[in-house]
Amino acid sequence: KLYDGMTGEPFEQRVCVGYIYMLKLSHLVDDKIHARSIGPYSLITQQPLGGKAQFGGQRFGEMEVWALEAYGAAYTLQELLTSKSDDVEGRSKIYEAIVKGEVPDDPGLPESFNVLVRELQSLCLDVELLKE
Repeated sequence: KLYDGMTGEPFEQRVCVGYIYMLKLSHLVDDKIHARSIGPYSLITQQPLGGKAQFGGQRFGEMEVWALEAYGAAYTLQELLTSKSDDVEGRSKIYEAIVKGEVPDDPGLPESFNVLVRELQSLCLDVELLKE
């Protein structure tokens, strides 16, 4: 019989009782922590690789972008989605500007946009970028 812990009286209905197996999960911070300043990039998209095993960067996902958009953090988003991601030319220009002590120029186009344009062109769509 199974007894109620508060009243000490047995339950009216029959209860199936079995063995309980417990397992301690050993998730330690030392195994989980990961950071990177520089590291490998994907050859196609020029974005940082993902995951600790490949010494990759942290993914800034769609919902995180929405959160920063809600806060109105346009410059932070621009930095995260271009020069800190896959804007190869902009990344080198920013590095040169920092070394020279100058103000960095506007970021360029992310490589993911160029990949999108090439994919559309492979579908025989004429895509042109108009520069103002």
